[in-house]
Amino acid sequence: MVSVGREIEKHPLLAEFSVVIEVQVAWGEMDSFAHVNNVVYFRWFESARIAYLDAIGFRGDEDDVGPILASTHCRFRRALHYPDTIQVGARTTEVAVDRFTMEYRIVSLDEDAVAADGGGVVVAYDYPAATKSRLPLRVRERIRELEGLDTPDIG
Repeated sequence: MVSVGREIEKHPLLAEFSVVIEVQVAWGEMDSFAHVNNVVYFRWFESARIAYLDAIGFRGDEDDVGPILASTHCRFRRALHYPDTIQVGARTTEVAVDRFTMEYRIVSLDEDAVAADGGGVVVAYDYPAATKSRLPLRVRERIRELEGLDTPDIG
């Protein structure tokens, strides 16, 4: 399990997620309706996605091919408020030749409940050529190790 700065005990609602981060809800993340603004949920998804990319070694540091977010979505289930501590899980659910599909979940530790579910598609992108690319073999292998998913054999 991945955490921000320290080991954490993963909430049971995140048992199937391979990467989990823990975040303190900040006062400034609330809006005029006295709950966390919806854009913050996407920031938390992003933080979990970056932790996941670190876990699979896919940040574009080793070659010109790196990740680029193609799409994302969120289903809001519960309003969050300060003070609270949340855990955000990330995992890959599907791998294709040039992309992988991620799933996210936000769990409120104070409420002991799911606050949001979401997902996204991450595409392998050749930045110098400005075009999508095949997922590097090392990335596919690391996803397979982390998730136990079959990944396409693209040679």
